[in-house]
Amino acid sequence: MTGATEKIKIKGTKSISIKEIAKICGVSTATVSRVLNDNGRFSDETKNKVLRTVEKLGYKTNNIAKSLRTKKTRSIGIIVPDITNEYFANIILAIQNFFFPQGYSVLVYNTNEDQGKEDLYLKDLEAKCVDGLIYFFCMEDRGQIDAIRKKIPVVFVDRNPNRKGAVVVESDNYTGGFLATEELIKSGCRNIVILRHILTNSTIVGRYKGYRDALNKYGIPFNPDLVLDMYVNANASKEAICRLIECGIAFDGIFACTDWLAVGALMALRKHNIKVPQQVKVVGFDNVSISEYSSPSITTINQDKTRLGEIAAQMLLDMIDGKSIDEKNIILPVELIKRETT
Repeated sequence: MTGATEKIKIKGTKSISIKEIAKICGVSTATVSRVLNDNGRFSDETKNKVLRTVEKLGYKTNNIAKSLRTKKTRSIGIIVPDITNEYFANIILAIQNFFFPQGYSVLVYNTNEDQGKEDLYLKDLEAKCVDGLIYFFCMEDRGQIDAIRKKIPVVFVDRNPNRKGAVVVESDNYTGGFLATEELIKSGCRNIVILRHILTNSTIVGRYKGYRDALNKYGIPFNPDLVLDMYVNANASKEAICRLIECGIAFDGIFACTDWLAVGALMALRKHNIKVPQQVKVVGFDNVSISEYSSPSITTINQDKTRLGEIAAQMLLDMIDGKSIDEKNIILPVELIKRETT
């Protein structure tokens, strides 16, 4: 529907079109549109005249008409595996803070790591004609996201789908896994457990490779009995460490691939009266608030969650605006935060 007319509501009266606003200001409708969208060339005098007029009249754009004309909805979608996870929540907050002053609304869909929900949400966002998608790529390799990428810009955050041409923002998970394991080794550990997500994705793969390479660098034999896979929650890691203790498998260090897995490990050690860090040392990953406020406080790997969100948002906006993306895979550095568990 080309040339849809936007209406402007005058307080207490009927709607008024941009054409009539242009007549009041003595400028063209195109000029009014450029001023309202802050796009294109116009003088400061014209800008001030138009803005004063629309403010006086109680300006409110008809977003439906505008989207029909521009073929943009000024909205983006976010698909996230677990909105209750502070790590993801902090990234989403940064994305929302970025897009709000740009005039975009943000639609957040939480999958709870459920493949069926993820598929439905992708279809729903496509039906809503969002201008772009920030995708945490929750589950296994799927073709649906590739079909969507042909229609709208997509930025992958945290997890790399290893797709040709994909735009990805992630942390240096390999270095994080290496630093975490190295910290345990330098603290005297030789039998190091790794607690990791049962669902394989690029973050876990990277952290696990860093763990293996650190063991290899310091000449420590790999023991498959110390690799524990589970869903990411404190109870799961507590039960896993309790089983390890009750089976009599010796260990003196734990690398937990998230801080919540580290919390569960501490609960298990406390239950069996094992002292931390004297008998067993623990390192987590993410640096969410629980790592600082647990007792003892948890040594962890910090990810810059705000920067992850900001960079993903800027890249998506650039793609929506038709700008080329020169560097399509941004990997942000991580750092070791030393606390009481080591």
